Amino acid sequence: MSTLSRRRVLAAFGAAAMPPVVITAAARPARAAAEPPSNTALYADPAYTEGVDYARRFRRHAALDDSDGPGDAFPDTVIVALHGGGIEPGTSELCLAIAGYHPAGGPYGGTTGGTVYDYWMFEGIMPKDNGKLHITSIHCDDPVALATVAGSRRTVSLHGCSPEEAGVEDDDEPAAVLVGGRDSTLKAALIEAYLAGGIGALDAAGVPDLNGDQPLNIVNRNLTGAGVQLEMTTPLRERMFGTHTRAGRKSTTKPLFWKFADVTRLVLAG
Repeated sequence: MSTLSRRRVLAAFGAAAMPPVVITAAARPARAAAEPPSNTALYADPAYTEGVDYARRFRRHAALDDSDGPGDAFPDTVIVALHGGGIEPGTSELCLAIAGYHPAGGPYGGTTGGTVYDYWMFEGIMPKDNGKLHITSIHCDDPVALATVAGSRRTVSLHGCSPEEAGVEDDDEPAAVLVGGRDSTLKAALIEAYLAGGIGALDAAGVPDLNGDQPLNIVNRNLTGAGVQLEMTTPLRERMFGTHTRAGRKSTTKPLFWKFADVTRLVLAG
């Protein structure tokens, strides 16, 4: 599929104001300025504590087949958010909604009924500077994440980026999602569906830093060797929530949030 024009951004939505970040002082060991080289390295770093600085959430649905007949009805789609919480805000909530769960708790079927998918997310939960916890997709080596993705045929990875990183900062409407990864069929279907739904969508093939096509990218480490990476710009994510904080996002979702989740789920259900 040819790269879409970066100015082909169709939707314009009212932006929500970003509230100030609450900063609290706490005595902690000195943290390295460099990005952690892997999840394993981060988990072993005494400067960070799980449940205080970061969190991991996942759900792997039970599958059982003890019959003699053909057995191919098992969970085969996984949704991941490697940089959730305060690292790339909004990706945790979208991960849950696309997987079939309301971010405030309980199920969410949307327009596709009660279908649920496995998910995994890593979240920064510090009061500030959560970007220090960013681990690149090719270096994600969390054992649960790897095992969950490895057993899937389709994988969708949710990320956040700035308009500058996406190359749309000069566009009239920089709220867009860049769709990348090695699953060309699912990628094309998502781009078409987002555009049809009035959501700005671009082929990430023209943005090497965000195209998600590396074989070692965890989104491509599934049974087919190909997944889809969604890079959503900051303006797009900000317009999905009334209160853009970790505590506030889950209960202040806007229509754009549900439209994005529903469009993605409809494609996955197709």
